[in-house]
Amino acid sequence: MEYNGIRRAKFIDRPNRFIANVELDGKRETVHVKNTGRCREIFVEGTTVILEEGKNPNRKTRYSIIGGYKGDLLINTDSQAPNTVVYEAIVQNKIDGLQDVTRIRREATFGNSRFDIYFEDRDRKGFIEVKGVTLEHDGVCMFPDAPTQRGARHVHELIEAKRQGYNSYILFLVQMEGMKCFIPNHGMDPEFGEALKAAYSQGVEILVYDSMVREDEIAIGDSLDFFLEMPGVVLNDIEGEKDDEI
Repeated sequence: MEYNGIRRAKFIDRPNRFIANVELDGKRETVHVKNTGRCREIFVEGTTVILEEGKNPNRKTRYSIIGGYKGDLLINTDSQAPNTVVYEAIVQNKIDGLQDVTRIRREATFGNSRFDIYFEDRDRKGFIEVKGVTLEHDGVCMFPDAPTQRGARHVHELIEAKRQGYNSYILFLVQMEGMKCFIPNHGMDPEFGEALKAAYSQGVEILVYDSMVREDEIAIGDSLDFFLEMPGVVLNDIEGEKDDEI
């Protein structure tokens, strides 16, 4: 997945989930944030962020933030990117266990949920829920970075789909390179962590891949190990209090 019209800017602040202020060419610019998660460890005053110029001349903001640097680590923060990256990777046979798909479409309804991808091959049909991961701590990447009732609901719907004969997958796309492993962020959202453990015990497939990230591109990388629990890692201090405010 490639971006056009890329610019670098300095992050100033984020008044709400949808907009941020940056310094671009020495001037203050209000930009759209393509991620309603917190991203507090990335969006820090003074850090370098990556902007994409919008194509719609009628939009309120000229640019959108699609990434940022955490030290030397470039993290893609575009919440719309993971679905596209995973879809392209499946079509290109780059994901283990999901090769040679004969039919694939984005956005499929099952029960009370809308899953990101529906697929079929010669012997199977199933659903894939894609989760983008932007939170990391000492090389351990985690999801979510804020409480998400919808996330746990999707997991339970995948369990039900599995019971009804579908193949169910949760694929976490880590939007950065060089991580050690993935764990659910129990400290931030214990309900999601417990749902993920239940899903795994009932046959829902969990896949984790990192990404090859450039300022103007993101693509599927390598598979990562995952652990459903990791004792000793303090998670609830990483993103602060458990509330829905950024």
